[in-house]
Amino acid sequence: MKDLIHLLLWSSSTAACATSVIQSSTSGDWFAEKAIDGNRGLQQLYTGCSSTLNQTNPWWRVDLPHIYRVSRVVVTNRNDCCTEQINGAEIRIGNSLENNGNNNPICAVIPDIPAGESYRYSCGGMEGRYVNLIIPGNMKILTLCEVESQIYSIPTSSNIAINGKAVQSSTLPYEANKAIDNADLYCTHTETEANPWWRLDLMDLQVIQEVIVTNRIDCCFEQINGAEIRIGNSLENNGNNNPICAVISSIPAGVSSTYTCNGMEGRYVNLFIPGDTKYLTLCEVQVYEEGMMKQAELFHQQ
Repeated sequence: MKDLIHLLLWSSSTAACATSVIQSSTSGDWFAEKAIDGNRGLQQLYTGCSSTLNQTNPWWRVDLPHIYRVSRVVVTNRNDCCTEQINGAEIRIGNSLENNGNNNPICAVIPDIPAGESYRYSCGGMEGRYVNLIIPGNMKILTLCEVESQIYSIPTSSNIAINGKAVQSSTLPYEANKAIDNADLYCTHTETEANPWWRLDLMDLQVIQEVIVTNRIDCCFEQINGAEIRIGNSLENNGNNNPICAVISSIPAGVSSTYTCNGMEGRYVNLFIPGDTKYLTLCEVQVYEEGMMKQAELFHQQ
């Protein structure tokens, strides 16, 4: 199964429930639907790209039409003139239609995309029904030759971490199992040490789609920065030599961030901060199997 899902508008002859797209205005026949037709418009732009008129704050929106977790969004820029027009476009994901959906949280801001190139932007499992692209400002034109996305349905099963057993490199004062108690009230805490770690034993081999980590909400939330999520079957170096799913750059205070592991296999899930004079605090760790994160069946798989 390839990891890219095109957001294709299905006709009434192929699906009863169709994804809908809309844009703030339309230049000629450069309709909004052309950004999700599977044609990147690299040969004949007018057959494969959407475009608004020159206006203030032009936008484009796709309705999924259910709430999904969005792993990443891929945007293809036009291949002729005016490639700089995409500069500053915001990718927004959420459930609100306030301001036509353009007030939803930002996944990414596009600084630039070279002519005819497709750039991908990681959204870390942001949840939403609507995916918007908007260019803020006056006298702007939004042209999209293709918008693609990898999405997953919201988990319908319980978090498998709560059935496991957790240990950590040291304890001060809260124990490792506080991170799998299905509550954010208490958090784990190691002593200050070199290379602190926390390990979850899932009791059997699992195929893991994503890990969700909740950071502390009080002080010191930056201490999670640089933590590695490792998944595998080895206990060498306490499991900290297993393959890396992700490196946590940062998590804001009290926020739960999602890390996609793309079906990595393993019995053990470790969080590990390399370096001297570190300590590791985790307020919750959730783990979901591949089967619990089914790719949306509404969209054609390429």
